[in-house]
Amino acid sequence: MNARVLTATEAHVRDLLEGEGSGHDWWHVHRVRNLALTIGKEEGADLFVVELAALLHDIADWKFHGGDTSVGPTKAREWLEKQGVDERMINHVCDIIAHISYKGAGVATPMSTIEGKAVQDADRIEALGAIGIARTFAYGGHKNRPMHDPETQPPLHTSFEQYSAHPGKGGTTINHFYEKLLLLKDRMNTATGKRIAEERTAFMQAYLDRFFKEWDGRL
Repeated sequence: MNARVLTATEAHVRDLLEGEGSGHDWWHVHRVRNLALTIGKEEGADLFVVELAALLHDIADWKFHGGDTSVGPTKAREWLEKQGVDERMINHVCDIIAHISYKGAGVATPMSTIEGKAVQDADRIEALGAIGIARTFAYGGHKNRPMHDPETQPPLHTSFEQYSAHPGKGGTTINHFYEKLLLLKDRMNTATGKRIAEERTAFMQAYLDRFFKEWDGRL
């Protein structure tokens, strides 16, 4: 049954998200799934739960549903019930989806299981490194954000209400590195996730150093 459910879920998510242009497309889900499985194997997680949650984690992102964090878990539950998945498993997967997202610099988003920790780490690592830089600018363009404005300082949100209002209403793409991305390495759950995040964050910091050098016209 597990193989059937995973095959059907992959096809379902791919159909929903393929061609999406904000950096939250099918290939984002594909990479998160692969990385979550890598972390899950290292950490001894239930890989069926990990893979299901990773596949469904962006099925209805709150950023594209008016800040409603209940849409994703609801859509995931509807799909898994149609597939005949056990209720306990559905609850586990939906709990991961409900708590996976970053909600602001001052907002804790703890995961209670190793499966949730693996998927959350994988999703956050996807925001780092070369892929993370590309996705950040894709999302900024999608939201018509300015690339950079040296007179605008990055906010460090202390509530989800502040953070959820920000992605679609102002801000700059470069500021997003400071209000979220560079903070993620210190919010990893697993030893494997921390190791990968440290390396990708170093790459991202080197990119930013070069960006500002070029912005200022320095040699």
